[in-house]
Amino acid sequence: MTKSTSSMACVLITGFAPFGSETINPSWQAVQKLDETIIMKHKICTLELACEFNTSISQLINAIESHNPAVVLCIGQAGGRSEISIERIAINVDDARIKDNAGKQPVDTPIEKNGPDAYFTNLPIKRMLQALHNSNIPAAISNTAGTYVCNHVMYGLMHYINDHYAVMKGGFVHIPYLPSQAVHHNGAPSMCEDTVISALKVMIAQALNNNNDVKITAGTTH
Repeated sequence: MTKSTSSMACVLITGFAPFGSETINPSWQAVQKLDETIIMKHKICTLELACEFNTSISQLINAIESHNPAVVLCIGQAGGRSEISIERIAINVDDARIKDNAGKQPVDTPIEKNGPDAYFTNLPIKRMLQALHNSNIPAAISNTAGTYVCNHVMYGLMHYINDHYAVMKGGFVHIPYLPSQAVHHNGAPSMCEDTVISALKVMIAQALNNNNDVKITAGTTH
């Protein structure tokens, strides 16, 4: 993580450590390349989150308190998805199909015992989607961030923002495997790192530049 040393406003963007059988995580592979980049007069600060329940939220909150970012964008791997997936909602449940990197596997466990059932992102997700399509980058709005550590972090992020900040924006984006990963998963789609980095820049700019979203069709039938 780059610790903020100036008065320049910043954006905090996070990726995850590898998990499961993977030796890399495409989220951190891409995110770390943006460290200290300047986008719309905001410095990008980056953080690698542990792929662990609870620990990941603590790491994220510590970074938010250190940097006081205008936007927090968390990125995670979604092997099997073929496009940039901008998450709309996080639900208040951990239901882990596999153990996290600390060996924990919560089942049907609330993330926040007295928290709401779900939080919606406050990012302009459809403007982000529109801008990605205009940049010829495959993308979609996703209505499920899963029930593993990615959803856990998104819910924790939005819960913290809701309790402590009036204007901070936050949300979560899933990205596909890198080609070097997909080659080990027969038939799995992938996206090259340069495209992912371009997508992150586009989404960050939209998040910084827009307080209101557009109303365009981006739903699904199932």
